[in-house]
Amino acid sequence: MPTRRRSAIALASVLALGMAAGPAVAATSHATPPPARCDTTGPNHTALCKAISGLPDDDATAALVRVSGEKWTWHGTSGVRDLKTNRPALEDGRFRAGSTTKVVTAAIVLQLAAEGDVDLDENVETYLPGLLTDAFDKPVTVRHLLTFTSGLQPGKDLGPVNGEGYENRFVTLTPEEVVASSVAQGPAFDPGDRQQYQNIDYTVLGMLIERVTRDSYEHQASVRVLKPARMRDTSFPGGPDPRVHGPHNRGYQLLADGRLVDATEWNMSDRWAAGDMISTTADLEKFLVALFSGEIVPKPLLEKEMLTPADAPGATMSAGLTLQKLPDGRELWFKTGARPGYNTGIGATANLSFTLVYSVNATDAKSEDTNPVVDRIVQAALG
Repeated sequence: MPTRRRSAIALASVLALGMAAGPAVAATSHATPPPARCDTTGPNHTALCKAISGLPDDDATAALVRVSGEKWTWHGTSGVRDLKTNRPALEDGRFRAGSTTKVVTAAIVLQLAAEGDVDLDENVETYLPGLLTDAFDKPVTVRHLLTFTSGLQPGKDLGPVNGEGYENRFVTLTPEEVVASSVAQGPAFDPGDRQQYQNIDYTVLGMLIERVTRDSYEHQASVRVLKPARMRDTSFPGGPDPRVHGPHNRGYQLLADGRLVDATEWNMSDRWAAGDMISTTADLEKFLVALFSGEIVPKPLLEKEMLTPADAPGATMSAGLTLQKLPDGRELWFKTGARPGYNTGIGATANLSFTLVYSVNATDAKSEDTNPVVDRIVQAALG
């Protein structure tokens, strides 16, 4: 496994957290890259614009960034819509938001808890009878799932997360299949013993949401989160639909054999409530503001469950978010997401004195190394 690049700011390393194969595309365009389009407001506007300039390059084809402080906002866009035409990237382009989906899922579960329909300390089998086998001899609670402390093992997937599942990008793998394959392996550790980030916990939570509400996860996300937060350009694929509907910048993935392939169309059914949301930077910024303002999850529950790390040894993650203490004393709560062709990050201080949202069309979005463009954005944003 490659070693992560060292960053001057520790957060940067954390944040980077047809059926036949298509033809490879050129890694870079021979045309002159379109100039970055940047606001000239905010204390770090020059550094931020420099951070995203010069795209496409070997690391990314486009970048969309939104940063705000207490009395200023900054927006920047660079790169291209696609490598064939070299058209400038769309500022409002939609993208696969990856694991930032988990923050939406956590918010729905906490709403259900606030309404009395879910007890966070109750065994998940209360809501999903027969889910676990006798090998799970200690209760797995809803809170364990929310905070990545359940002990469940990763379930079946359609290929390595570094893009090598490309050949299976139109294959469907249902959440039920993923969870069944996880449960069949038995627990990796006792619930609450440690924190281990993975998708399976949130796949189970998606099933729990559907069972408790007797409704689809996607509709519950819409009525409980997207509409209240006014996220008009955010959606979910709807099962195996591999397309990104609406205006978007195409994503590209570098495969192990050296091919750079168009990864825009990809069935994300196996990620579901853990990572298949499609959004925009403007919508994710709205989500951060609505969430941290207490409009989505009641403030007391928000502070207790989402703005407090889990009660587990060495825990840095809460219900859907991760805490990073910055060198200047600020505490940033953030979540990243990565799907082939797309790197996403959202973060904010609890009082919303600072927010950051980015989408980088990374050519190796699932690499263990921090993407250099993401690294530059984070360092410039934090100044």
